[in-house]
Amino acid sequence: MSSPSSAVPVTGTKRWPRARRAADLVAAPLADAGEIVRFGGQVIWSAVRHPVGYWGEVRAQVFDALRLCWFPLIISSTAFGLGVVGIQAGNLLALLGVPERLGSLMVVGSVREFGPWIDAMIVAGVVGTAMTADLGARRTREEIDAMEVLGVDPIRTLIVPRVVAMVIVTALMDMVSLACGVVGGYIGAVPFHGADATSFFSLFFANSTTTDIWATVAKTALFGLIIGIVCSFKGYRAAGGPVGVGRAVNQGVVIAFASTWIFNAVFTAILLGLNPDMQAFK
Repeated sequence: MSSPSSAVPVTGTKRWPRARRAADLVAAPLADAGEIVRFGGQVIWSAVRHPVGYWGEVRAQVFDALRLCWFPLIISSTAFGLGVVGIQAGNLLALLGVPERLGSLMVVGSVREFGPWIDAMIVAGVVGTAMTADLGARRTREEIDAMEVLGVDPIRTLIVPRVVAMVIVTALMDMVSLACGVVGGYIGAVPFHGADATSFFSLFFANSTTTDIWATVAKTALFGLIIGIVCSFKGYRAAGGPVGVGRAVNQGVVIAFASTWIFNAVFTAILLGLNPDMQAFK
C-alpha cells in the first residue's frame, strides 16, 4: 500500500502539464498580439518619419485594390441594405404604419454600422488575403531575405505602401458602401412597402449629421490600418513553405475580422458617449 506522500508527486505531474498547456494557450495569442502591435509601430513610424518615395507604389496598390473590390462591395452592400434593413426591418415598420421611418433607420444601419462593416470585410477578404499571400510567397522564395542582405528595408519598400493603400481604399470604398446600402434600403422601403420616397429621404437627412459622416470615414480608415498591419505581418512572418503561406492567410483574415469587430464596438461606444444627441431619432 503506497503512502500519501508518495502519491503527491504523481498528482502533481498530472496537474502541472495541464496548467502549463492552458497558460500557453493564453500566452501565445497575447504574444502574437504584442508582436503585431510592435510591427504596426514600425510601419507607422517608417511611413511618418519620411513620407516621400513610396507614393507611386501606393497609387498602384490603390488601383489594384479598387479593381478587385468595387463589384463585390456594391453587390454585398446593396443586398444587405435591401434584405436586412429594407425588407426585414421594413416589415415591422409597415405593420406600425410608418415604413417611411426606414429613412431614419438607414442612418444607424448603413452609415454607422453595416456600411463600414461590409466595407472592412470585403477589403480584408479580398485585398488582405492577397497581400498576405504575396508577402508570404516573397518570404518563402527568400526575396525578403535577399532585400535585407542588400541593405534594402523591406518594411519601407513592401509593407508601408500596402498599408497606406489599404487605409485609403477602405476610406474611399466606405462612401460606395454607404450609398449602395441606402439604395438597397430605399428599394425595400418604397417599392416593397409603399413608403413615400420624399418622406424617406427627408427623414434620412434629418437624422444624418456631419459627425456621422466624418466618424464613419475615420472608422473605416482605421479599419484599413488594422487590416493592413495584421495581414502584412502574417505574410511577412510566414514560414513553412506553401502550407505555411496558406496558414498565414487564414490566420491573417481571421485576426483582421476579429480586430475590426472589437475596434468597432469600442469606437461606436465612445462616439455615442461623446455625442448623446446622435442616439435620438428625429
